[in-house]
Amino acid sequence: MNHYTGYELLWLFFIYSFGGWVLETISATLKQRKFANRGLVNGPFCVLYGLTAIAMTVGLQELRGIWLFIFATVYATVAEWVSGHLIEKAFKARWWDYSNIKWNLDGYICLPASLFWGVLGYLAVRWCNGITLILLHILPKLLMHIVLLTLIGVLFVDIFGSFMLLTGKSKKPERWIATDAGMDKISTKIAGKIAGSLEKRLKKAYPKARKIEEEIREENEEKVFAKGCGFYKIVMLFMIGAFLGDITETIFCRVTAGVWMSRSSVVWGPFSIVWGFAIALVTALLYKYKDKGDRFLFLTGTLLGGAYEYFCSVFTELVFGKVFWDYSKIPFNLGGRINLLYCFFWGIAAVVWFKILFPPVEKWIEKIPAVAGKILTWVLLGFMVCNILVSCVALVRYDERGNGVQATNAVQKWADAHYDDAKMKKIYPNAKGIN
Repeated sequence: MNHYTGYELLWLFFIYSFGGWVLETISATLKQRKFANRGLVNGPFCVLYGLTAIAMTVGLQELRGIWLFIFATVYATVAEWVSGHLIEKAFKARWWDYSNIKWNLDGYICLPASLFWGVLGYLAVRWCNGITLILLHILPKLLMHIVLLTLIGVLFVDIFGSFMLLTGKSKKPERWIATDAGMDKISTKIAGKIAGSLEKRLKKAYPKARKIEEEIREENEEKVFAKGCGFYKIVMLFMIGAFLGDITETIFCRVTAGVWMSRSSVVWGPFSIVWGFAIALVTALLYKYKDKGDRFLFLTGTLLGGAYEYFCSVFTELVFGKVFWDYSKIPFNLGGRINLLYCFFWGIAAVVWFKILFPPVEKWIEKIPAVAGKILTWVLLGFMVCNILVSCVALVRYDERGNGVQATNAVQKWADAHYDDAKMKKIYPNAKGIN
């Protein structure tokens, strides 16, 4: 498995972001018969392409053939689905709509587009990454570092400025500019021109974009804690899912293997981060579709669960140098990272979650007093963030000790004193080093 450096990944991000911008702009220009800059930001970048390409580069590098195509299709489809909803939520507009194409899901995604993204992802992971990195390392390193830092700075300013202008948060420039009345007037005028230019460009690039009216909430709904599928509910579901996932896996191991063993992902408490994120993500992604049929939820849960578990396996191995599960001995497995039976379990879990468990859990969460619920959410979130950070330090040091790396700083010595090999083996009994 390749361990890409941050330098390499950043360059791949910018290259694929630019390539995506070229593809989108050419497509829009041909359709409209006039030039149309399709980037969200003013620069020639479609960051969605870059982020998706990085996820595929890291997560799918071991796959070949039909499996690479299938997983690239799933990853790209999820990325397009999520970005469509985020754009709609942030800017109150839908910039693309596949409603007139067969096999679409609420106009956000459709089968023909997903298959096309799968082909692009296959080509990127199979050939383009290798060729790009070879060319990158031929060029002068100092020059490329300077160019990269410049691109990062420009893109950050571009994204921040575009977001502020599009969301209307720059309408009160007095918050961060000089208070002089004349300067305020000039700055407001300049900001207005920039915002107008940006909105005009986006309307030209996305002629089919349509405004989405905000849902009007009733006054009594505002008094309910975590109404709908917002931040507070997702955090609470993450905590509940992490706890229930750990308990479920512990009982499953006891029934199937006849032993009690820790299945926790963290060093403090019985919490499975993989399950917590799975519950939070699937709820956020499928909340609008929770009332759909069992077949839809099962198929979607199977595909998303398999892709998610595969990515988690690759990620933990790259970051912590450990293999936390290995399905090599189970039939129909893929690199020991996932197997067909457990993918079906993900699908069954999606049906059980939305049809049986989620309704009472949602009601229970919404019964929590609003003030107490918000305080509890932030306390739990703070605890879990610290828990994850400490666990990361302990796991990284666990891997270093296995490779014979001596403790040279205070953090390493602290990890050795509090989380030695014996304790780590008890917490992570199935963790194995990479040969």
